[in-house]
Amino acid sequence: MSVIPQGTPGHPVWLHVGTLLDGSNAAPARDAHIVYDAAGIRFVGGNGQTPPAELLREGQTAPDVVAPDATLLPGLIDAHTHLFLEGGELDLDKRAAYLKQSPAELLASAMPRLEKLVRLGVAGVRDAGDKDGVGLALSRLCKSRAGPVSDRTLGQSETGPTLMPYLDSPGAAIHRRGRYGSFMGGALEEFASPADCVAARIAGGADRIKLIPTGIINFQKGAVTAEPQMTTAELREFAAAANGAGRQTLAHASGDAGIERVVEGGVDSVEHGFFMRDDQLERMRDRRIAWVPTFAPVQVQVDEAARYNWDASVTGNLQRILDAHAASLVKAHARGVIILAGSDAGSCGVAHGLGLLYELELMERAGLPAAAVIHAATGAAADRLAFGQKFGRIAPGWRSRFILTRHSPLETVRNMRRARTVVFDGRVFSTGEQFDGAGL
Repeated sequence: MSVIPQGTPGHPVWLHVGTLLDGSNAAPARDAHIVYDAAGIRFVGGNGQTPPAELLREGQTAPDVVAPDATLLPGLIDAHTHLFLEGGELDLDKRAAYLKQSPAELLASAMPRLEKLVRLGVAGVRDAGDKDGVGLALSRLCKSRAGPVSDRTLGQSETGPTLMPYLDSPGAAIHRRGRYGSFMGGALEEFASPADCVAARIAGGADRIKLIPTGIINFQKGAVTAEPQMTTAELREFAAAANGAGRQTLAHASGDAGIERVVEGGVDSVEHGFFMRDDQLERMRDRRIAWVPTFAPVQVQVDEAARYNWDASVTGNLQRILDAHAASLVKAHARGVIILAGSDAGSCGVAHGLGLLYELELMERAGLPAAAVIHAATGAAADRLAFGQKFGRIAPGWRSRFILTRHSPLETVRNMRRARTVVFDGRVFSTGEQFDGAGL
């Protein structure tokens, strides 16, 4: 495969590839031609359809790259990350020390992750919240795309990297005082009503509204043992206020009782969703509530059981939870639920970018076909999350953000870890199988 030239404004690049996954969930296109430059994609044609001369460079008669053994697919989307956290760190004492940094220090630690994400093939992320304004500062940086970001919350100006994926953030998540979520959010009791809470978040720059209606899994008991922390009525009010202001809601929810309130509350996406019931999946399908299953954080606890001194009882609980979650994912796919890939990067042992690749592998291991996994991390997320930029598909008018690989992800998504070329707004990066994950 020849080296891909840089695509610059007015200097389009013509690729001819054997297989195209365009992010639409349609069957792969064969013998495909794509023309793009830094501004975006100009032409896509399958079955040998070649581009018209007016979309090419003057006098160009042949593709810049001919790769009949390669697959082209959109850059990946991670629908659930916490950019303020370093996920790859497994040492609990070091993680605790990391969180004692100032907001400005947390932001400075997060900045170097952005270019690494692009080089891994991640085109965009949906941040899932932090209380210190890191996600909001990065979202503003993304919107500005250049120059310093003056951030009153963090009390300083930061000059960001020139290379970063698209990202947006809800800012501080919303939880009930005294319940789970204080490390990444603020209490709903600080406001007179859910609507007032939503208004304040939006005034602070929130791109979305993150809700924490439930606690987390009790690994020793293998269940969510705490009662949900928000009522169905409160969730309805949050969702109505957010949607009325043009914002989507994402809700941390595990345990069937909490999931029930979230589904009936009308949120836009269920995050985690452990212990999901079949009837809840059916209502989610009917109401177009997306599901982001986040296998990785729980799987890491199994992978690292010895490190955390989990005994056979706890590891058995964890494996039963994961097996049930896998069965629910297969049912969700069969029923037509909108499934989005999200790693929960920042969680213990879940590195940004690399954790997304692991999440895709876990979704495939759970029983989802490789094509469905890829769709969950590309076009499905692009369609459902309504980002401020057009990426996640390979179609005219969309951003030129994609991955070219000789190792077919349709054979197994594990091939996404192998050598590949990443194109990001016309810029070209070669990423090998060994990647420096420091700080992710």
